[in-house]
Amino acid sequence: MFCVELTFSEDPRRLEARPAHRERLQVLYEQGEILASGPWPDDSGALLIFMVSRERLDEILADDPYYTAPGVEVTSVREWTPLFGPATRS
Repeated sequence: MFCVELTFSEDPRRLEARPAHRERLQVLYEQGEILASGPWPDDSGALLIFMVSRERLDEILADDPYYTAPGVEVTSVREWTPLFGPATRS
């Protein structure tokens, strides 16, 4: 499982890529590849929690232009091992 943190700047061009990005996230959620995602309340960035291998995560990040859009920066990609919660249930 991986947590991806994004930071947003004031560049409005990121908003052009956001609808397609959110459509991709919906598909990933339906496929069970993402547990949760969403922006911080102040819209300074977002957190996404992926339930995939690092190799698959790299593919997801490369296939979605949002992650390299002006105004969007991937500031952190960290592996995470939750002890409790829906992702730990078998």
